Amino acid sequence: MTAIYIPGKPVAEKIENQIKDQAIEFERHAGRKPGLATILVGNDSSSERYIAIKQKKGVELGFKTEHSHLDENSTTQDLLKVIEEYNRDSSIDSMLIQYPTPAQIDFDYCLSAVMPQKDADGMHPLNMGKLALSIPGPIPCTPAAIEELLKFYEIPVAGRHVAILGRGLTLGRPLSLLLSQKREYADAAVSILHSGFKEWPSITKVADIVVAAAGVPGILKKEHVREGAVVVGAGVRYSGKTLLSDVEEDVDQVASYITPRVGGVGPMTVAMLYMNTIKAAFGSLN
Repeated sequence: MTAIYIPGKPVAEKIENQIKDQAIEFERHAGRKPGLATILVGNDSSSERYIAIKQKKGVELGFKTEHSHLDENSTTQDLLKVIEEYNRDSSIDSMLIQYPTPAQIDFDYCLSAVMPQKDADGMHPLNMGKLALSIPGPIPCTPAAIEELLKFYEIPVAGRHVAILGRGLTLGRPLSLLLSQKREYADAAVSILHSGFKEWPSITKVADIVVAAAGVPGILKKEHVREGAVVVGAGVRYSGKTLLSDVEEDVDQVASYITPRVGGVGPMTVAMLYMNTIKAAFGSLN
């Protein structure tokens, strides 16, 4: 069996076209562009790369974008001051604190200081609680991207077994909440796994859909996946400028559908960031 590749770019383009139209509509009503602010603390090269991509995409989509870059020695109080400025700024509908932050920053405390309605990443404790309770709110971007990817390619999820390898707060845990909800494009039985559980391959081997989200290059191998399963590679790590996937190349020999090692979920994550932002912008009109 040779897997059919399911790239994220066509999905991202469809979503971005919708967002462009919505941004025009918002500007017509509000007399201003929808606004996203990004905050970076320190000089992590990968984070700088991600921020540049997000800022560039915002301009393309018709958004106002602002950015605050704090130096490596900044304190929690320094970051809180910037957050409060964006909280008060009515032209900023949503904000993102780029993770990771330097060790001296209390990231969780700072995240809690963001107004929940301006949480672009869906990571505020209140918004995570809404997700757990199936209450509408901003959804973490990568889980939302994975749901949209499966929907776009008409891959059924309801009633199927989804195994998620990775329990991270930004991906594995919220994705398990999202796909287990009783909704049209979810309603799955979800197993959430991690590398500390040595028998995880026995679970991925029987799953209908496997999401690799561990951030460990090559952790998911051919022998860990049953023939005909759907495989989504969502965990990545950079080695210099090279992007390394959690999914080994030979997995495409057994999967029915698989994301490409480059250009899978990634292009959609930024689109979902702006989807959260445009929803926040329209919410500000109410």
